[in-house]
Amino acid sequence: MTIAETILARAAQKDYVSPGEFITADIDKVMCHEAFAAVYMNLVAAGVTKVWDPERVFIFLDHYVPASTQRAATIHQLVRDGAKQYGIKHVYRQDCGVAHQVMLESGNVMPGELILGTDSHTCMYGALGAAACGIGFSEMTYVLATGRLWFKVPETIRFLLSGTLMFPLTSKDVILKIAGDYTAEIAQYKSVEFAGPGAGSLSIASRMTMTNMSVEIGAKFGFFEVDDKTRAYLDERTDTKHKYRATNGSGEVQQTFEIDLSSMEPQVAKPHSVDNVAPVAQLKHVEIHQAVVGSCTNGRLEDLRLAAKMIQGHKVHPDVRLLVIPASKEVYRNAMDDGTLAILSDAGGMILNSGCGPCFGAHMGLLAPGERCISSTNRNFKGRMGSDQAEVYLASPATVIASAVAGRITDPRDL
Repeated sequence: MTIAETILARAAQKDYVSPGEFITADIDKVMCHEAFAAVYMNLVAAGVTKVWDPERVFIFLDHYVPASTQRAATIHQLVRDGAKQYGIKHVYRQDCGVAHQVMLESGNVMPGELILGTDSHTCMYGALGAAACGIGFSEMTYVLATGRLWFKVPETIRFLLSGTLMFPLTSKDVILKIAGDYTAEIAQYKSVEFAGPGAGSLSIASRMTMTNMSVEIGAKFGFFEVDDKTRAYLDERTDTKHKYRATNGSGEVQQTFEIDLSSMEPQVAKPHSVDNVAPVAQLKHVEIHQAVVGSCTNGRLEDLRLAAKMIQGHKVHPDVRLLVIPASKEVYRNAMDDGTLAILSDAGGMILNSGCGPCFGAHMGLLAPGERCISSTNRNFKGRMGSDQAEVYLASPATVIASAVAGRITDPRDL
């Protein structure tokens, strides 16, 4: 079977499942952020007095931190009250960072697990070989009450990656290239496997970027194969033995696409869709007002170090605001200890607290009408980061930094 089929078969206590089959599966873990406030009210309204397993529920405050409005503060209060009422054990402080990053770096995600979250980018956990996806509030209410949920077994498509990325290109360029070439619909309700020697050459952090954005090409799940890098990452972060064993995608797939990393050019997604992609060379005339490095997509230490390396010896353009948002407290502390944040700050960047920040336009760093932002985040929908008359361009941290220095979209290789 494919990776998704293997995991779903185990979770459904079946020997075999096939694409299109409907199953009911046991859930291994769930993640909730501020959305738990609504789920909590649903549970109370339904008369649910206890959740199925408080040890398997992980709760974070990451979208509105610190609370910027009375409404946000009330939501946080509901989350804390609900967690206490239902005896949920794993409640992370609001200074910990973005839920997805913390789930992975805290050893809470294991290969072969089936994990659900109240956020569409939960699919990021596939970087470690877990089947993970976002669900709605009603579904999460049901899961917390029962520990189960129904699924339609997805078909699988595979991207075979060959070659090696040339500095300063990153896996963000790869996933944007895939979205641009194959559209945001190519993996609609499908499982995506990133495989081949090129996939194996990518770091775990780089893999997280691609599985994070699998949902942007429509995927239900996104996976990298479990290899020595996966095991080394887990061994550093947890004493838990790998409870489940994930297959490395030996099953039949619907389609296979080949991607040569060696020939990759820096890519930029233009407003207002992730698949509206062009090589950076076509956009060098576009002036920008804001640049963002961060988020669950590209706020890891690898990304911040690349940003610092690119900007060293330069200054942020006087007409540009550079926002830097480490994805977690661990990333923040490491980037502070090794001087990465000092370099970015000295060059004119503003270092923000670890969280979702301006990525989804709730607070911090919003855009005014007519402004343009180039960002390492995952979505550029109209109004996503502020005014619906603003424009958001998506790119790698290297391209974001080069653009912040030049004041216009710039090929990082020029810097």
